[in-house]
Amino acid sequence: MSQKWRHAAMVAGLWVASASASGSPGPADPATWRPPASLTQVALWPEGHAIARPPVTGPEGIHGDAIENVTRPTMTVVPPKGTNTGTAVVVFPGGGYRILAMGLEGTDICDWLTAKGITCVLLKYRVPTSGPQWDGSCECRREPKVHMALQDAQRAIRLLRQQAASLHIDPHKVGVIGFSAGGHLIADVSNASGHNYTPVDAADKESARPDFAMGLYPGHLWEGKGLVLNPTVHVTSKTPPTFLVQAEDDPVDDVRHSLTYYLALKQAGAPVEMHLYTKGGHAFGLKKKDLPIGAWPELAEKWMQSIGMLPAA
Repeated sequence: MSQKWRHAAMVAGLWVASASASGSPGPADPATWRPPASLTQVALWPEGHAIARPPVTGPEGIHGDAIENVTRPTMTVVPPKGTNTGTAVVVFPGGGYRILAMGLEGTDICDWLTAKGITCVLLKYRVPTSGPQWDGSCECRREPKVHMALQDAQRAIRLLRQQAASLHIDPHKVGVIGFSAGGHLIADVSNASGHNYTPVDAADKESARPDFAMGLYPGHLWEGKGLVLNPTVHVTSKTPPTFLVQAEDDPVDDVRHSLTYYLALKQAGAPVEMHLYTKGGHAFGLKKKDLPIGAWPELAEKWMQSIGMLPAA
């Protein structure tokens, strides 16, 4: 987490409370995770609108770079530095759909994207149990009744497209990037059809499918046998261009999660580029500069140029 983001989190306090399931934090609210003062969190859902509440165990809390017990999803728009390319990327931090790694897989990623002229949108989606969960007692994956993370991701993309003019972004250049569980979320939102919630306002007339997607060490895509894809992910030729990165020595999410999704995209005729590395482990984010895998951001930038989402160098 960069110093400016860390300072903002510390000002907010290590433990934070959440008074309701929707609305933006206001002056009278208990402190919640907040970005620097120059940036604003925007509530995804209208004040008073009822949304599913995750089974939290206490108030929203910050532990180092991670957040837990999120019941009030928000997005924070971070404008680009220097020349604005018109491209926007929504960032889905990982954390097993239990917590959100808002530093390593959130604010650090925004610092990288904005330096490239990209508007970064950091999503604070609902957790826990807002997406597939790995249950160690049965060594199996459990699907939630309500995919709250998917709902939040779809809503964020629709809001961005509705507000594209005021945010100075191209509504046809809205991408997503996700890490670990967030890597599953980029596949989920790339392939979801229609609405996964009841429309609430005019923003929900917009498309929720991203124009491109980047998945880093994704999970919950491989069924654990052969190269069988998670049956809840319905890949088609309309799946947007996708960029995948994973280390073969990943001890958390087997490299076959990326391999399975890659093969499914190829078979469906959807454009995909994948980079696998011998070493890197899990949750490397922008670290591992001393290893070949540390070059993935440069490859991602070139890939975005190749699909027309960034201007040529």
